[in-house]
Amino acid sequence: MSVLDVDRLRPWLAEHVPGLDAATATAREITGGRSNLTVEIADGVTSVVLRRPPLGHVLATAHDMGREFRAMAALTDSPVPVPALLAYCDDTAVLGAPFYVMAKAPGAVYRTDADLAGLSGQDGVRVGHALIDTLADLHSLSWQEIGLADFGRPDGYLDRQLRRWARQLAASRTRELPGIDELATELARRRPESGPATLVHGDYRIDNVLLTPSGEVAAVLDWELATLGDPLADLGTFCMYWDGFAGLGLTVPPSPGSRPGWPGRDDLIARYARRCGRPVDGLGWYLAFGYYRIAVILEGVHRRQIQGMAAGAGFESVGAAVPELVSRGLDAMSAANISGGRR
Repeated sequence: MSVLDVDRLRPWLAEHVPGLDAATATAREITGGRSNLTVEIADGVTSVVLRRPPLGHVLATAHDMGREFRAMAALTDSPVPVPALLAYCDDTAVLGAPFYVMAKAPGAVYRTDADLAGLSGQDGVRVGHALIDTLADLHSLSWQEIGLADFGRPDGYLDRQLRRWARQLAASRTRELPGIDELATELARRRPESGPATLVHGDYRIDNVLLTPSGEVAAVLDWELATLGDPLADLGTFCMYWDGFAGLGLTVPPSPGSRPGWPGRDDLIARYARRCGRPVDGLGWYLAFGYYRIAVILEGVHRRQIQGMAAGAGFESVGAAVPELVSRGLDAMSAANISGGRR
């Protein structure tokens, strides 16, 4: 299945992306099917990257390209690196959905555990420190000063998140998922009270950044879930991805924290707290929430896959990971030993 009709796009590219030869440009999918689609458009000299929503069943409030573009625009020239933005299009007549185009930033994406096999433990320390430092820098920014004062409602973030993912679970269900309703109930019952809000990425992990050969963060990608909210939700999700995905297969993000010599979760949490001066107690709830949310997201991918709308190879195994994610979320909630209230 083609994710982009480049011939249909050529007139728009010619008008809005100077420096690219729209007449000869070709398209190559970079990633697709799990989330927003990412396509490289190149003419042999110049390369740009286009982002658009996934094909098929798209959940309400998800895949908002305008919000993603705005978050990245606000971070331009900030301590959090993002690709250079070129143009945004909200005219669905052009491509069938809103989309934006950005410059192709340098760096590598490590999408699987196999990709990480060539990195040593020393490399892993540099990468882990760069990732957690960038997250701390994001949470240290003043969202008012970078033009995002009306980007979201900072109060009530966790309640809205729980309602949002419950709605999206209901919209994505195609089968019974034992334990997921119990996990949702426990998350609501034991919800902590958030501290001061920050700009949050929403899905921060190693395969959502570009890394330089020296292990620095060249650019943070995939801002589709960005909003104003509880920064510990970002930190908890990062910790879940860091060492909580081991054994789930190649179509889910890698689990770098389980690799020999790479820094452990506790070390990165302590480094985060020192860098941004933010308390991090009560993180267990956020870890459980991370598992719940990714289970809902991947159940949506599973639905698109069985409908034949998940672009890319290998997505048939995503659905098999969802019950295990639910189980790990329940284990994290049991280990959290919290009952709600202010941290």
